[in-house]
Amino acid sequence: MTKFTTVAGGCRTAFRRIARLPKQLFAINPFDGDCLPSRVRLFYPGSNRPSLPFPHRWNFHDPIRILETYFHAADDEQGPGRHNRYLDVPGFAPVLVTRDPGIIRAIATATGDRPGQFDRDTMPSIGIARATGKDTLLFANGAEWKKQRKIAACPFGKTTLYQPVQFGEFAETFRTTVQQRIEVLRQHLASHDQESIDIRLEPEIKVVMLEMLTNNFFGAEISYDELCNRYVPALERVIDHIVSDTVRNKLGIPWRKLPGVTKRIAQARQDDAAFEELTQCVLAPRAENKALWKQFKSDAPDAKLISNLKVFLAGALEATTSYATWAISHLARNPAAQEKVFQEVKDIDVYTPETLASATYLRDVLNETLRLTPSLYFLPRRATADTWVNTADGRTLFIPNGTHILLDVWHANRHEDHWGVQASGYRANEFAPDRWQHLAASGCATKDILHFGFGHGPRVCPGKHLGELEVSLVVGAFVKTFRFQSNNDVNPVRAGVSTKPADGTRVQMSLR
Repeated sequence: MTKFTTVAGGCRTAFRRIARLPKQLFAINPFDGDCLPSRVRLFYPGSNRPSLPFPHRWNFHDPIRILETYFHAADDEQGPGRHNRYLDVPGFAPVLVTRDPGIIRAIATATGDRPGQFDRDTMPSIGIARATGKDTLLFANGAEWKKQRKIAACPFGKTTLYQPVQFGEFAETFRTTVQQRIEVLRQHLASHDQESIDIRLEPEIKVVMLEMLTNNFFGAEISYDELCNRYVPALERVIDHIVSDTVRNKLGIPWRKLPGVTKRIAQARQDDAAFEELTQCVLAPRAENKALWKQFKSDAPDAKLISNLKVFLAGALEATTSYATWAISHLARNPAAQEKVFQEVKDIDVYTPETLASATYLRDVLNETLRLTPSLYFLPRRATADTWVNTADGRTLFIPNGTHILLDVWHANRHEDHWGVQASGYRANEFAPDRWQHLAASGCATKDILHFGFGHGPRVCPGKHLGELEVSLVVGAFVKTFRFQSNNDVNPVRAGVSTKPADGTRVQMSLR
């Protein structure tokens, strides 16, 4: 039955491609409605565009530049094509890229398991699927996604995470880690007769985040040194491979499973082995019902959880590291904002849900971080049927079946039309935590000022509350303990699975 369904689906796809060809050859817009997107040329000599409008082996390391290509010269337009663009190459499904918050919200809200709703487009995730398996919450769609989402809801929910005992365990582990890092810094400064140190913080933050995931969330007992020296470097290389494998490995050849006849393959096999070992370490406490495993309501055998655990470990590490490093990087360039956070957290000795809730300026800093520099810089979707999308302000857009959709959160959040002075009191490309108080004072409802930092709609990131908890603890404790500044005003981005500061969050840091 499954084989028949696959063949039938392939035939329908082939028929759609043939039926679409006449319009494609005559460059007829396949979309309709009053949000009609403008066409982007595949090749445009002499245009000075940043890149070609599709990923290939020479540009995949800079995906944000590819998204920028879609909006090259778009600000010269005044209609809906200013924020909505499409690519339509004969023989292929159309690609729609939107930086329109209303369209982003409408499509994200209509993503789910019901007929006619949008799927999560799996094409950008094929490298992840080859590294972790396809039977995951990230890669699945339809009924399978809904089933896995239900299983994950309880342990990831805010009600579970913010229980006093569970919350206290997170805070205690982090406090221990911070004390260890402070002592290392003190010893370094004393031995070098220095008051400050120049340091890249991203590697340190990654280890702290992985420790909180493995030891607190899952109840494993992995030493800081082992996380730092073995598991984090291996995961970094696995994640780098995922990005390149998605673009370069069109044939899906599992070269990492070949005999280790070259140094590259040998290292890849070692990294895969370390990833598997780490996954087994966090799975082992399930048998003892430790940590949040006791909230996991499923009788699925351990073998069925491996793929999702791998996705969670890699994805959560990427997202929380991105979130925390961006926040610290912004504060390093904004001493006034850093001082305001310090004044808010300096007297907090015991972190509780209540004390975190009272740190309103820290929350504004974190919201502004997700707006300006979101970890998830685009959200991939795919139309499963000919679909009319209706925005909250009454606009409409017809999207044909099979269309690949990139919801360009990064550029939506940075455009003056949506987040500029007129809309929020501050320039859109400026880090301004006070923007959120200005919006609140203006009477803007939260639902009207979405930054999509964790996605939106039914497929919002399941680790949202865990990420908020971890990053609040990390950034709050870091500002309380250290003074830090950057020597560079500019703060460029590097992007792969997530976004991060290109300088690795390099700061000049000293103890308060």
